[in-house]
Parts: sequence; C-alpha cells; structure tokens
Amino acid sequence: MTTAMTETRHGGTGGQSTVAARAREVVKAYGSGETRVVALNAVDVDVHRGQFTAIMGPSGSGKSTLMHCLAGLDTVTSGRIELDGTEITGLKDKKLTQLRRDKIGFIFQAFNLLPTLNALENITLPMDIAGRKPEPQWLERVVETVGLAGRLKHRPTELSGGQQQRVAVARALAARPAIIFGDEPTGNLDSRAGAEVLGFLRRSVDELGQTIVMVTHDPVAASYADRVIFLADGSIVDEMYAPTAEQVLDRMKDFDARGRTS
Repeated sequence: MTTAMTETRHGGTGGQSTVAARAREVVKAYGSGETRVVALNAVDVDVHRGQFTAIMGPSGSGKSTLMHCLAGLDTVTSGRIELDGTEITGLKDKKLTQLRRDKIGFIFQAFNLLPTLNALENITLPMDIAGRKPEPQWLERVVETVGLAGRLKHRPTELSGGQQQRVAVARALAARPAIIFGDEPTGNLDSRAGAEVLGFLRRSVDELGQTIVMVTHDPVAASYADRVIFLADGSIVDEMYAPTAEQVLDRMKDFDARGRTS
C-alpha cells in the first residue's frame, strides 16, 4: 500500500522535503521461534510535514510500537526509518539521543511536569538541559497559541489537568522540533479539556506549521487530524483524509466486527 501522497491540507514545507518521517519495510518482532511475536509487519509509511497524522487501531495492532520506532524510542528488527532526512536505524545511542533532543518533541498521556518548576520553567527545561536559549518571539507565539499567557508563573499543582497538558504541548513546541509525537495526549483529560488541547495541537499545525503524529483510540481526537492511518495485526490496512469522528468510528467498528468473527 502506498501512502506517499503529496497533498497537504495545512502548513507549508518551506522548500524542504515534504516528508518528515518515513518507514520502509519495517518489521518489529519480539522473541524467537515459537514465541516470536510480530508487532509490525513490513510497514511502509510517510509522515508529511505540516500535517497532523493520527495512528489508530485495535489494542495490540502495533500503533504505539510504530510511533516509538518512528521516534527512535525503539529499535526495529529490520527495515529502515528516516527522521527529518536522516536514517536513524543503526545510529549509535549518542547520535540518536542528540537527534531526538534536537528534532523531536514528545507529548505523553502523563504530563511529565516537574512540580518544583513553574509553567515557563517546565516549557524551557529541555532547551535549558541542552544549553540552548529559546527564541523569545517563537516562545511568545507558542505560549499565545496554547493560551498560557496568564499562567506562566504557576506551578503544576496550581494548574488544572488541561492546563498542565497545555504546558506539555508548549514544551514540545518551544524547541521548534521537526516533528512532535503524542501518545494518547488527551487520555487523562475530560472531554472539554481534551478538546482544548486538541484544538491547540490543530492550531500549532495550521498557524505554526508544526508536524504532529498522535496515537489515539478516540475517534473524536482523530477527527482533529488531517489524516488517519489504521493498523491491524501490525500492518497498515487503511487511511483516511479529512476524517470526521463518525467516519473514524464506523471504521473502528469494522475492526471490532472482524475481531469477533475471526
């Protein structure tokens, strides 16, 4: 199945390659012999710049494994992963760590904020560790985009769950990474706070030209994306552009029905 489509609904490429991340013939297997489990089975996928991509599938389909391999958090058994034009399969740990630090932003279900730091200090922490100074204008724009201007001096305990996740989103955006990966980023939020965070992610793509890949099980969350990739049994089985929550839900019901009859 070819996924290298060139259209984009949002954002621009700035003259760079339109592909931010690429997987080719990627296999990820655990164990060997009779106990061997294949989590990803010869996956080919391109993630386009300036787009919001959601990865969905039933439990055990390989969606989190694919994201972890694309982000260089997990190694592949065979195949090739490219990130921002660099092949990361086979990179030494030090180089891979540096590439993740410089090119990737992460947003997780757990907010992962340091309780002793205020919101602004949490946002700039990765850059502080790397010895880099944030660009003041960009930082201001990010803070404005995620609606945190009046909360920068507050510590995590003084913020709601939705506000804490906004801090995590701003932290991921602040270093201007080539790509942001989100693993169920609204999984710990109620529907209202989740919608706010998804709206900020959508705006970061539309207004800041960000590239986002998000693993989710939620059809409503997926409807914020430009494109949804569906996995089943370690393979990409479908994709959808300009999705609605209803369309995604119908597609997921197909998986459930297939699982019950198989």
